[in-house]
Amino acid sequence: MGWIDLADEIRPESVALIQFLKQQQITTILLSGDRKAACDSLASQLKIDKVYSEQSPAQKLEIIGSLTAESPTAMVGDGINDAPALAKATIGISLSDASQIAVQTAEVVLMNHGLKNLPLALGLGKHTYLTIQQNLFWALIYNVAAIPIAAMGFLSPSFSALAMGLSDVVLAINSVRLNFKKVA
Repeated sequence: MGWIDLADEIRPESVALIQFLKQQQITTILLSGDRKAACDSLASQLKIDKVYSEQSPAQKLEIIGSLTAESPTAMVGDGINDAPALAKATIGISLSDASQIAVQTAEVVLMNHGLKNLPLALGLGKHTYLTIQQNLFWALIYNVAAIPIAAMGFLSPSFSALAMGLSDVVLAINSVRLNFKKVA
């Protein structure tokens, strides 16, 4: 008589990741096709806010759809059953060692170190979005101010061209700052 005990292991970086998400005031949800007892145990160990267990791919899709309608939603998934919900989420995140369809469906694929790089990816995304907003603001301000001044003849064409070039340089420098920001 023999005994084989199979169990999923919690990724070592999962505890730190959930703590990071909570510090960022991000609600954590476990959405799984696994049995309720297993999901509840995992959620308890990781201190996950809400659990949806024993969900089919269609139910996962419906839940992600309703969550996304309320606020931006990120979903991390690695299986075939996660692919439709990954596509429906505001941003789908998969791991490089996930099923091929999950990798193809996700907008972000975390390479090498699994979930360890998720805080970095979230921070980089946030700072990129803020930089885009800043660049759009400064470009709009420049165009609203400089184009009418140049059109009325208060600036010479050569000075207008120089000012336009300088505004592009300012926006490029603002974007390059992303390389030096501490994001996570």
